[in-house]
Amino acid sequence: MFAVEGLQAWWGHAQALFDISLEVREGELVVLQGLNGAGKSTLLQALMGIGPRVQGRITWQGQQLQHWPAHRRARAGLGYVAEDRRLFTALSVQDNLWIAARTSGGGEAKQRLQQVLRLFPALQSMLRRPASQMSGGEQQMLALARTLMTEPRLLLLDEPCEGIAPVLVAAMRDALLDLASQGLTLLVAEQNHILADRAHRVLTLAGGRLVASPS
Repeated sequence: MFAVEGLQAWWGHAQALFDISLEVREGELVVLQGLNGAGKSTLLQALMGIGPRVQGRITWQGQQLQHWPAHRRARAGLGYVAEDRRLFTALSVQDNLWIAARTSGGGEAKQRLQQVLRLFPALQSMLRRPASQMSGGEQQMLALARTLMTEPRLLLLDEPCEGIAPVLVAAMRDALLDLASQGLTLLVAEQNHILADRAHRVLTLAGGRLVASPS
């Protein structure tokens, strides 16, 4: 479904990724581990086309997309949840969700809204609340729910459990496992080990290099 071959990335003159090659098969939950600064966020940004300068090949369902802009990758089915969430904090929960639905095209927005609210029932009572008045964990749920409104086929998540309360970590884990059980393909960068035992594969980055890739 998704393959990376010989990917290298630079922030300015500083090289951040070195010869990364990996595959994500349809329906897999793949966890990307590594310490802070290992290159996890850079890799996800490079795959989404929003950050570093890159060289190498990125193949999505048989198409070369390394030169595609981010919005084209999103329309092709890639969804991305950044570590900093990137919400419209002045808007309500509902407005954040509707904006994603309107820009994704296709599908029934109301049906998708009900699906994400079933996945994150806590958001139901917050629909009119400004995103700025949510806790960090609640904002993380909203960021994921907003991306799901675009109907992604491959979901890229950057540290979804970082800095949130333990009870919400458990809720996030359950939601991601639920999505995986429904057949959604996920590549999750996560230092927390709560997903590793349920992943199809665990990949490890260190110093911008893929150092372990168990099958």
